[in-house]
Amino acid sequence: MIEALLCLVVAIADGDTLTARCGEPGTYQQVKVRLAEIDAPEKRQAFGNVSRQHLAALCFQVQATIRPQTTDRYGRTVARVECNGQDASLEQVRSGLAWAYTKYLTDPAVAQAETEARAAGRGLWSDPNPMPPWQWRHQ
Repeated sequence: MIEALLCLVVAIADGDTLTARCGEPGTYQQVKVRLAEIDAPEKRQAFGNVSRQHLAALCFQVQATIRPQTTDRYGRTVARVECNGQDASLEQVRSGLAWAYTKYLTDPAVAQAETEARAAGRGLWSDPNPMPPWQWRHQ
């Protein structure tokens, strides 16, 4: 298991990607982090901006606990991220602003949060035909 990192979130790229500054003053390291187990709408996709803004409200300029799991094909650290005591992956899905990424899902709480968000019609689930980002990217 990779050790958890305490970092300052310095940028939000979209609803499932952020940049954090980790380490001690003078030896900071910028880490690009992809939130584990979720897939958020792309920026130009419906709900893309809302998803990004929600993640920013939760994590931007906040000390975050980052628990790395792996590295993706783009070199980003895939991790569970906790901001202000809240799991960012879980909060994005619970708010209806990201999908549980079933291909990489290991936490049943994320799938449960999606089921509840769908049932409540929250966020992107208010759209009668929300398009998953993995389909949108292949268009």
